Amino acid sequence: MRYAIAIPQYYSDGSFDPGAFREYLTRAEEAGYHSAWTQEAVFGRRPQLSPMEAMTFAAACTDTLRLGCTVFVSTLHIPAQLAKSTASLDQLSRGRLEMGVGSGGKNRPYAAFGMQPDRYLARFTEGVELLKALWTQETVDHDGDFWQLSGAGITPRPFQKPHPPLWFGGSGPKALRRALNLGTGFFGAGSTPTAAFADQVRFVRSENPGPDFEIAKRVYVAIDADAARARARVNAELTALYGGLSPDVEAATIAGTPDDCVRAVREVQAAGAELVLFTPLFDQAHHADLIAREIIPALS
Repeated sequence: MRYAIAIPQYYSDGSFDPGAFREYLTRAEEAGYHSAWTQEAVFGRRPQLSPMEAMTFAAACTDTLRLGCTVFVSTLHIPAQLAKSTASLDQLSRGRLEMGVGSGGKNRPYAAFGMQPDRYLARFTEGVELLKALWTQETVDHDGDFWQLSGAGITPRPFQKPHPPLWFGGSGPKALRRALNLGTGFFGAGSTPTAAFADQVRFVRSENPGPDFEIAKRVYVAIDADAARARARVNAELTALYGGLSPDVEAATIAGTPDDCVRAVREVQAAGAELVLFTPLFDQAHHADLIAREIIPALS
């Protein structure tokens, strides 16, 4: 089992504290977390730093901690630019990038990116295939529906060979098959209840993936000696994040005493998670220390 922690990204204008950010990442590395992860939302209800820049800063603060994004909504990116940026970050971090991609669904603000929502899945799939080609080939010839390249290549390519781990989000059978066909792992969403995640894992395993295909799960978490207070606080944060609180999101979120949280994380592990990404939505530094000190040792 491996355990990861979320990278702080929610800052209002002018409130970012470089020293506190650096200390958070340093302590996470010292505590033995496998990795630290961002997420992407260009527009949103909360002020949020870009994942690429947050990971780059984090790379400069650490030496061994792996750094990821779950997920880049890669449908909204130009593959050549995304390939260049991520390859550069993998070089700067000496091969510590974990790359997550997702289609974003049909309700993203495509017009803001000069795109139309029609055929977004075809755009997503072609973009991922082109991203991988640019990561791994010296020159790329590509005549697709959305992008055309002739004799193009990026250098340096990623430090990791053939390329960084490529995680896929998604939930339904078609999305899970894309993960199996194009990726190296599946990352369950923080909004997916454990029972639904277990169904997703069963489907993935039934497709007989290779032994190196990995499964992870984000869990929103709130820990407090007062379980009711933990639930109330995290529900308020989830409502702000999602613009409301659905039964699924509330059911997926782990909140309560340390013992409550240990039991709930064990259920996530039993459902098939090989990596658990803890995502506290308030008091992040306190939670990162508490999880490393009281939750993870109890799971071993």
